Amino acid sequence: MILIGENIHILSKVVSDAIKARDEKPLQELAIKQANAGADYIDLNVGPARKDPDVMKWIAGVIQEVVKKPLSLDTTNPVAMEAGLSVCKIPPLINSASGKQESKEKMLPLAAKYNCDVVLSVLIDAGIPTDSSSRAEAIMETVAYANEIGIPNERIWVDPIMMPISVDQPQVVELFEFMKILQDICPEAKSTLGLSNLSNGTPEHLRGILNRICLAMLDRYNCFSAIVDSFDEELVKLAKGQLPDIKNLIYRAMDEEVDTSNLPKKEADIVKTVNVLMGRSLYSHSWLET
Repeated sequence: MILIGENIHILSKVVSDAIKARDEKPLQELAIKQANAGADYIDLNVGPARKDPDVMKWIAGVIQEVVKKPLSLDTTNPVAMEAGLSVCKIPPLINSASGKQESKEKMLPLAAKYNCDVVLSVLIDAGIPTDSSSRAEAIMETVAYANEIGIPNERIWVDPIMMPISVDQPQVVELFEFMKILQDICPEAKSTLGLSNLSNGTPEHLRGILNRICLAMLDRYNCFSAIVDSFDEELVKLAKGQLPDIKNLIYRAMDEEVDTSNLPKKEADIVKTVNVLMGRSLYSHSWLET
C-alpha cells in the first residue's frame, strides 16, 4: 500500500510556527524523517492559506531540496494549489478536489492543466454521503465530470471520507462496503483516505491500534493508499507486508468469529478491534476491556 505521510500539518504547532517564520529547517527535518520511515509521498497540509497562498510554493520548494519523494499538495485553496504545482519537480498529487461545484470548477481543472493525479472525494454540495450507495452515486457523477475535462480514471484517487468511529460507527462499515464496489463503479481508479480521521476523539493511547487494524482491513479491500502517521512503526510495517502473522489474524477475524478467551492479550485486542470496526460490537472507549 502506498503511504502518504501526514506529519507536515498546519494544525501542528511546530509546523505552523515554522511556516509563519519561514523557517525551513523543522519542516525539512520532518520530511526527511517521514521519507526514512517509509512514506511514499509527503503531504503538505497548509490549510486554506487564504492570507498567504504563496506558502504552498515556498514549502514545496524547501521540501524538495531535501527529499526526492513526490509531494501531496494539501489545501482547499486553488490559488495556493497552483502555486505549489508550478514548482513541483516530480509529478505531485493534488489533495484534494471533490464533487462540490466550486471544487469541480476551480480545483479539478488543475489536474488536467498540470497532468497530475488528483484525490477526488465523495463530498458534494449536499454534504458527505451517508452510505455506500450514495457514496457510489456521488463519486460516479464527479468522476464522469473529471473524465469530460480530460482526467482519466487512472489519475483519480477516490477518497470515500473516513469518519471518526467514536462519532459514527456505522459510517465505518459503510466505507468498507463502498471499497468493495469501487473498482466496479470506477474501473482503474485508485483509492485513498485520511486514516487518522478514524480515531479522532478516541483516547490517545488507543488511536494506534484502531488505525493499524483498519489499515490492514482496507488493504484486503484493495485500498491503494492511505494518508497516515509515518512515525507509527507497526502501521508502516503492516502496510509494507512485514507482519504477516498479524495480518492473517486480522483476516481470520474478519471471516469468522474468533474466541478471544484463550488468546494472548495482543491477539485478543486485535480480534476485539476487528469486531468493533466491522460493527459486530458497539464502539466505546473501553472496547478492549470487555
